[in-house]
Amino acid sequence: MQKSSILFNKHSLTDNELLKLYKQLLVPRLIEEKMLVLLRQGKITKWFSGIGQEAISVGVTAAINKDEYILPMHRNLGVFTSRKIPLHKLFAQWQGKASGFTKGRDRSFHFGSQQHHIIGMISHLGPQLGVADGIALANKLKKNKKICAVFTGEGGTSEGDFHEAINIASVWNLPVLFCVENNGYGLSTPTNEQFNCKNIADKGIGYGIESYIIDGNNVLEVYLQVKELAKSIRNTPRPILLEFKTFRIRGHEEASGTKYVPKELLDFWKTKDPLQNFEYFLLYEGIVSDEKITSLKKEILEDINKELVIANNEKNIEADINTEIKDVYKEGNTTPVLQVKEKKNIRFIDAISEGLYQSMEAHEDLVLMGQDIAEYGGVFKITEGFVEQFGKERVRNTPICESAIVSTAYGLSINGMKAVVEMQFADFASSGFNPIVNLLAKSYYRWSQKAAVVIRMPCGAGVGAGPFHSQTNEAWFTKVPGLKIVYPAFPEDAKGLLIAAIKDPNPVLFFEHKGLYRTISQQVAVNNFTTIIGKAAVLQKGKDITIVSYGAAVHWVLEILTNHPNIQADVIDLRTLQPLDITTVYQSVKKTGKVIIIQEDSLFGGIASEISALISEHCFEYLDAPIKRVASLDTPIPFASALENQYLGKNKLESSILELIKY
Repeated sequence: MQKSSILFNKHSLTDNELLKLYKQLLVPRLIEEKMLVLLRQGKITKWFSGIGQEAISVGVTAAINKDEYILPMHRNLGVFTSRKIPLHKLFAQWQGKASGFTKGRDRSFHFGSQQHHIIGMISHLGPQLGVADGIALANKLKKNKKICAVFTGEGGTSEGDFHEAINIASVWNLPVLFCVENNGYGLSTPTNEQFNCKNIADKGIGYGIESYIIDGNNVLEVYLQVKELAKSIRNTPRPILLEFKTFRIRGHEEASGTKYVPKELLDFWKTKDPLQNFEYFLLYEGIVSDEKITSLKKEILEDINKELVIANNEKNIEADINTEIKDVYKEGNTTPVLQVKEKKNIRFIDAISEGLYQSMEAHEDLVLMGQDIAEYGGVFKITEGFVEQFGKERVRNTPICESAIVSTAYGLSINGMKAVVEMQFADFASSGFNPIVNLLAKSYYRWSQKAAVVIRMPCGAGVGAGPFHSQTNEAWFTKVPGLKIVYPAFPEDAKGLLIAAIKDPNPVLFFEHKGLYRTISQQVAVNNFTTIIGKAAVLQKGKDITIVSYGAAVHWVLEILTNHPNIQADVIDLRTLQPLDITTVYQSVKKTGKVIIIQEDSLFGGIASEISALISEHCFEYLDAPIKRVASLDTPIPFASALENQYLGKNKLESSILELIKY
């Protein structure tokens, strides 16, 4: 009888518990072997093998409760099989069939299942660590004594999101197990070319958290140690960094191969095979026999083949445009909440603050996050006094880490809560761009998971703030399907649209022009009301010209028209840029025959260009003049007032309107 090269200590585990762990190891290994055959036959397109690493997936999953979230990666098939996901659904997912978890829209393990409390990764590895923070924060706020486990590889620990997420978890004492599978290589790059510390676990020291090194090929060590730590952090919430030493026996994915791995290293780790060694141990202990092993393998293979037949027999997806478009956004309750008669005159900034405050009252599961938003009240004082009313659990100062905070907001949504994130300035969204456009925007389309997240975006020029605090960068996001983009110009709309955005189950970027904060006032209803997202407002009606704008530029238009009372114009305030109310624009253009579109953003690639193209396509025969666009210079935004004034498109707006009127 061959002896195990791994030292197993079963402690107080029963034979049945040991046998259960063995079965859990066996299932993903046999599935993998089958998938490798199907890959060679061209029946699946790609495979990321976890052979040699199964003990980590199985051990961690077995050690935590079934209703606790776990966030796996490509090589964590054992997580999915241990959570008893029906195999035919997994196979259908890998074949791109409709019954898979993403309806053929994404491949491999890029999906989640709320039923099984599994949240899959995206190819941009780092953000899922922040998602775990959000899930854990929701658990902590709910006081349900649940934990969360999230996986990454040694390569992922070099990403900024890894450090941001661990820092947030440490500062907020979140009950998260950060599980790092150190398998020696990030694709072909060895660890000594990725980081200079001896162990990844050493990185925990800098963030003030516990860290442990675990033999990732010893399923008993993984299971028992994780189980003990999970029990501990349920009672005393805190993050823990776990480094699992293991090895990837096959390539990063099958096409990569393993030629870059020294033969002697590969041979050594093959002797550490987690399944084979555990099998030797169970045979030595008399817990299983050769006959029992043969019987188990036969039983599992029969089940695999049966489930494969179900997936194989499913017809291929039939593409349907309506279905694809419909699934970009989750439908929500769009019934407007009407305004009461009682109104008061408030500024734009007060309307936003009031909308936030009343939403916090209405939604006990709503959490606000941002830099300096708690006691300080935010740099614009919008959340001043919120901490006294709602507490620091729900009004949270964040470290300066936009990317992980956006991911955290998504995690809150996954775990049944809502989040509003304040970007201190819209410019800083560049640091959180990845999770905005890849996690939030694609979530519902990919696997039917809502992302109830609002990101507040203080933006705009005219206040002498320079290139890094003055952009109106909506065009970065309007082309990303799945995001809603709201950009109000008046206090009433700011309040009603913000409340609607918070109620919306989809991610909303809410642009707030800083120049309007304390310069524009209006009579606004005192109650909690909503304004429909996706509906433009016609501010004035006329037959001469259609003027389309949004945000601060709307006020440029109204000022010029005040000075030219003879111009009869349809003035359209878009209010929402995505979804875009293009129908209202078409109706006006067909009436007036002339249209000018104004944006504060620089000209090239802006929303005005898209609207212009749409009008050309759909209203060409109604036009009596060329479509005109007015925008700011195609330069970064300068600081000095003379330069900033020259930059803004407001300078050429009046002459452009008059020129078009005379055409």
